[in-house]
Amino acid sequence: MKLKKMKNISSKIFSLLMTIIAIFFISNHSLSENFFNEAKQKFDQKKYEDSKFLFQRNIVFNPKDAESYLYLAKIYKNEENEKEEIKNLNTTLLLDPTNEEAMHLMINFELKKSNYAKVKDLKESFLLICKKLCKEVDQIEKSLADIEPKNGS
Repeated sequence: MKLKKMKNISSKIFSLLMTIIAIFFISNHSLSENFFNEAKQKFDQKKYEDSKFLFQRNIVFNPKDAESYLYLAKIYKNEENEKEEIKNLNTTLLLDPTNEEAMHLMINFELKKSNYAKVKDLKESFLLICKKLCKEVDQIEKSLADIEPKNGS
């Protein structure tokens, strides 16, 4: 009788713990979504410091959220912090190699640095993934021609 009662209590405790764990994971997921949505809203309002804090907080709850890294890269670009901009673009592309916006931002960064070889490689990758920004290829080609290494230079 006591053994049956113990099993029943253990079963109830286990069920309670599983419920608590499920609630914790569900609330964390919705909390991270709220951070991203609020951060995006602040970004759209050009409140970059508030937005940056919220995107960073979102990454704590969801470290594989490529979009948060992309927005951080945009914020750092606006702040002219190239090191952090590139770090976040690289992270975005590591998590989502088909993110054409991140690839396009990376190409523009490398064009600004006149890094012909890197732009040429990135352009080839960009051609494979572009959907919305394919019209930018002509501009990339024109910019590449402007920095192309000349024979005899």
